[in-house]
Amino acid sequence: MDRRPIGVMDSGLGGLSVLRVLHDELPQESLTFVGDQGHFPYGTKSQQTIRQLSLAIGRFLVAHDVKLMVIACNTATGAALTTLQRELPIPVIGVIQPGAAAALATPVQTVGVIGTTSTIKNGAYVKALHDLQPSVKVVSQPAQPLVSIVEHGQTGTPMAQRAVNATLAIFDDQPIETLVLGCTHFPFLRAEIQQKVGPNVRLVDPAVETVQAVKRKLAACDLLAPVDNTDQQVTLYSTGQKADLMRGADQWLAGQYDTCQHVDLV
Repeated sequence: MDRRPIGVMDSGLGGLSVLRVLHDELPQESLTFVGDQGHFPYGTKSQQTIRQLSLAIGRFLVAHDVKLMVIACNTATGAALTTLQRELPIPVIGVIQPGAAAALATPVQTVGVIGTTSTIKNGAYVKALHDLQPSVKVVSQPAQPLVSIVEHGQTGTPMAQRAVNATLAIFDDQPIETLVLGCTHFPFLRAEIQQKVGPNVRLVDPAVETVQAVKRKLAACDLLAPVDNTDQQVTLYSTGQKADLMRGADQWLAGQYDTCQHVDLV
């Protein structure tokens, strides 16, 4: 048993989609989240820059005594997962492999993937999907503009629906059976995305399977907190404006956090 917190990072607010699933599925666990809003967005940065930023956050989390790190960012997972696993003295789990596995959990021939410019260019999802099922057809589409909609609190608006419709128009001519929401910001646009692609397309939120991977790793390493733990806390850090992170947490975590602080890392 281990009462130390689980560390979670993202380039901004999107990682809250993973944090909320962690909180729901592992309510006895303390969580420490870093939103790197001061360097947002990651999706247009070089792979080297993303690795440097992710490593700085990883070292910050280790210094705050986390027992495991979740890269709740597809862009950072694609660029920095192996680096963080090599450099940090704790288990590190990303979202791409779990997302690919979830996409292929039911029989499927064609999978769509939407993500940041960097995630799509990196090709990490295509590789992960083909490693699991070489015959699957993958239709990838960068959807960078949708990230800013979430960061600016514009979900649920007509403008958001128009942006989703325009960005996902590629699927009008290339039908898909399953769509991977390959950016942790995109589950917050789930209604708009489902409206665009139609009810017959299954949407995959990698957060759900990622949290199952976290559960398995904690159990295997005897790192789970006791189920009767009453000392759990949710601590938030922002490298940008902490008011923006608090606004997102109030909206998407229903205010279920204890403290939110600004931190300078790089």
